[in-house]
Order: sequence, then structure tokens, then C-alpha cells
Amino acid sequence: MLLAIDIGNSNVTLGWFRDGTLVQRGRAVTAPGATSRELELLLDEALGRDGLSLDAVGAMSLASVVPSLTGALQDVAARRSCSILVASASTIPIGIRVDQPESVGADRLVNALAAARLHGAPAVVADLGTATTVDAVAADGAFVGGAIAPGLDLGLEALASRTAQLPRIDLVVPERAIGRTTVSAMQSGTVFGYQALVVGLISRIRAELAADSGVPANAVHAILTGGLSAVSWASVLEGVEVIDPDLTLKGLAILHAEVVGPAAGGDVRR
Repeated sequence: MLLAIDIGNSNVTLGWFRDGTLVQRGRAVTAPGATSRELELLLDEALGRDGLSLDAVGAMSLASVVPSLTGALQDVAARRSCSILVASASTIPIGIRVDQPESVGADRLVNALAAARLHGAPAVVADLGTATTVDAVAADGAFVGGAIAPGLDLGLEALASRTAQLPRIDLVVPERAIGRTTVSAMQSGTVFGYQALVVGLISRIRAELAADSGVPANAVHAILTGGLSAVSWASVLEGVEVIDPDLTLKGLAILHAEVVGPAAGGDVRR
């Protein structure tokens, strides 16, 4: 069994693959200060909830934006005599045509790999998580940069914590953009504003990719992923071709299969 692990700033997302098929997912809150023993316990508990065991994991494929947990997981793998592949600019088999390849988040590069392999290129990948990243994948599958904006939850948190009179609100899509109460006005600005942000970035990056690739804009695929890609209002975002919340996990399995060998990760399917 291959265990794909995506360590983000807010959550640790787990995916268990057998023969290229994602058979189970799990999630836990990211604890940046966790020791390797605590991280090992977290993984054991997450697997145990699905009747699985860390002992059944033959290999791990990791994307992490939390350096302290990257090292802790490597220690876990060593204790368990389990191989681990850490995604980075040096291990992901795609071109990275940006000024500082080593500074690009591993999850963004893994998403680019998965987008090209599963959905085709050129492509735009919008990952809606703690941060919102909208990245460009060239016609040859290379990562060529993108945009980073605050995520929706960060915006809500800032409104509630940095103002004296604005409350914390539930994420509900309002009926109108013109809010008649403070709450409905905040919901309008947050949800509709966020939708406009994502659609606007996808549109601009798609147009630039199309021009660079010499293809029409509608030939550039647009893929939505990340935790917020599963919410109801994400499905109506203009210009989105594919919604794949598991894109990063699939990319980690593809990475492992291409770098280590297909026997471990299998042939990953959409």
C-alpha cells in the first residue's frame, strides 16, 4: 500500500492507494510542532479509523510545506523501515521554468504533474486551500509560475480579528450581492468576492498561457482542487473544466510510480 501525504499549513491530508486506485482518504489538523512520535501516533490513529495499520504501508510519497514535519515524517519512515519519497523541485520529473525553482511549494509542483498527466496541458490549476494558488502548466507539462492569494478562511479570520464590530459568520451564499445586513454584506463580499478572485485569475492566466502556447484560450484546461473545491458554489465557477479535490494525492501517487516504479503506486486513474 502506498500512503500519499500532503502536509499543508492547516491540514494533513492522507490518501491510501492500492494498484493506482485511491481507496481511502483521511485528514487531520496540522500540528507544526509535533514530534516524530506524535506524528506517528497521528498516522496510526488515522489509519486505524479505517481498519488499516501503518504496518501495512510499504511506501510513502510526501508533499509538505511545513519543514519541521517533513523531517519528522522521514524519522517515522526510518523507524518503520518504510521507503519515503519527498516531493521537491529536484525529485518531480517536470520542467520548472521560474526564477527560483527550489522556493516553489511542493504541492504546487505535484499539482502541475497531476494536471498534465491526468487532464492534459496546457492547464491552469486553482488550489483553494489556506492560500489560494492559481498555477500555469505549459503545453509540455512544465510548471511556469502562477499567482498566490489569501485563502477564503484567512480573509474571514482577518475580518473578524482585525475589526471591532464585524462578527464571525457562516459561509453561506447570499441571494443578492447587495447585503441588507452586516452578515449578508460580509457573506456577499466574502463568497462573491472570492469567486470573482478565482475566476479572474483563471481567466488571465489562461489567456497568457494560450498566447504563450499558440493555442486558443478554450484549449487550456482549467482544474479546481483543494479543500474548498468541494463546496457547492465552486461547481458554478465560470471557466472551470474539471473539479478534482484529490488532485494532489493523485499527483503524489503518480510521482512515486514515475520515480520509484509502477509496482508501488500503480497506474493512477482520474
